[in-house]
Amino acid sequence: MELIEVGQIVNTHGIRGEVKLNPWTDDLYDLLDLDVFYEKDGKVLKVEKSKVHKNVVIIKFSGVNSMNDAEKMKGKILYTEKIPLPEGRYYIKDLIGLKAFEGEEKLGELTDVFNTGANDIYEIRTPDGKRIYLPVIDGVIGDVDLENKKIYVTIPAGLLDEDDEE
Repeated sequence: MELIEVGQIVNTHGIRGEVKLNPWTDDLYDLLDLDVFYEKDGKVLKVEKSKVHKNVVIIKFSGVNSMNDAEKMKGKILYTEKIPLPEGRYYIKDLIGLKAFEGEEKLGELTDVFNTGANDIYEIRTPDGKRIYLPVIDGVIGDVDLENKKIYVTIPAGLLDEDDEE
C-alpha cells in the first residue's frame, strides 16, 4: 500500500476531540469520503465524522474524545492510500521531476506545482537555473507521460520575451 500526504492537523475544534485538517488536495470534499487516515508510521485513524468548514476539514477520530486528546495531534501530517485518479488528473508527487519538452527540445524539469484558484501553474526549471511558469490549460500542457517521466508543453507566444531582453 502506497501512502500519500493529504494534509496537516493545524488545530483543535471544540471540546469533543475534533481537529482541523489543512488539506493539500485540489478538492477538499474528496476527503469527506474517507473512512480512515494514516499517520506516517502507518497507524490507522478511524473517522467517526467529518465536514468542511471554510477552507479546512473538521474531523472527529475514534478514540480522540477531548480537546486534550486532539491537542496532541496538532502538527501531524495525515496520509491516505494512493488511489487511481481519473484521466487528466495527477498526484503532484508524480509530476515533480518530469522532464519537460517542447516538441523534441528539452526545456528542463518540472520542479513545483502552484494552485492559483483559476488553474494550476507548473514550474519548469531550465538547466541554466531559469524558471518558466506555465498555466495548466489546454494548448499549453500537452501529453503527460508518467511512465517515461516526460511532459510535453507549448510555450505561449510572448511568455519568454522578458528573458530574451536580459
